[in-house]
Amino acid sequence: MIEFKPIHIHKKHLMPNESERSERSELLLVRSANQCLVDANLRPIPQMLFAEFWHEGEICILFADSNLGKSILGVQIADSISSGKYIPGFAMKTEKQPVLYFDFEMSDKQFENRYSIDYRLHYMFDENFKRVMINPECSEFEDFEKQLFIAIERAVISCNAKVLVIDNLTYLKTQATDTSKEALPLMKELKKLAHKHNLSILALAHTPKRCHQNPITMNDLAGSKMLSNFADSIFAIGPSSQDTNLRYIKQIKARATAIVYDSGNVILCKISKDYNRLIFQMEDFSNENEHLRVQNDGDSSEINKQIVEQKKQNPNWSYSQIAQTLGSNKTQVGRVLKKNGLA
Repeated sequence: MIEFKPIHIHKKHLMPNESERSERSELLLVRSANQCLVDANLRPIPQMLFAEFWHEGEICILFADSNLGKSILGVQIADSISSGKYIPGFAMKTEKQPVLYFDFEMSDKQFENRYSIDYRLHYMFDENFKRVMINPECSEFEDFEKQLFIAIERAVISCNAKVLVIDNLTYLKTQATDTSKEALPLMKELKKLAHKHNLSILALAHTPKRCHQNPITMNDLAGSKMLSNFADSIFAIGPSSQDTNLRYIKQIKARATAIVYDSGNVILCKISKDYNRLIFQMEDFSNENEHLRVQNDGDSSEINKQIVEQKKQNPNWSYSQIAQTLGSNKTQVGRVLKKNGLA
């Protein structure tokens, strides 16, 4: 009579698919630091999607006050990635690919107005640019947030997209994200979705009302503590006190790179209509302090008068020479002189 002995199967004896299932069932994965480096080396190096501000595989947050152009820049970034054409002044090193732009803000007609000339002569987006909206006939669910994330995942799979732009973050929650308690589950869902499908996500977010006399900080982001902890990178748009059409872009957080565009080196942009589309057009690098609202408007007016007077007295002086003499900056000097026809 043959006696059968029980066999104790260890993980190393499992077939590959059984081993993988076993690993997925474990809450914690323990590896040596060296093995982590080996595993990481097998993965591609994350490339820039929008200069140093946003890299592949990152959950990135762009925040600003209302009416400062978050959606304009968001669409411009999505257009750049979907067409494979970089935005002048902003490096883009990834391949042309599908982008899902979840637009929870604008109607079709509002979108058309921004990307046409008087609702005619439309701007031609690449077919890789997919604009996603809520179907008004299918928006009533008992658990709207859960169904929304399920629908987002389906759209990702059906379009084979790895890049998402969400406009805006607030819409993903029925409650506002101005507290850490409400922001935590939202960011966990985004992290889970990004990890599962290897996504790069740019989420647009509003700020509470802030004083434009102060530099932009992490604290200006609604639900800042939890949102910032879960985000890989964060940048912001600020208004310029020098011109209503000017904006500056400031880097707030980065993991894939050093902070390049801090308070002393913000990117100055102008919002303009490039034939049939609204865009951010890079103008210069600047210091954030030059664009903060001054408490005494009379002081600013006096400096502007002095700039004009100095140019008239010294027509051959450069912007830098005038700025140095008056304790101003060359950006302000240039704009004042252009405004007065002296540039």
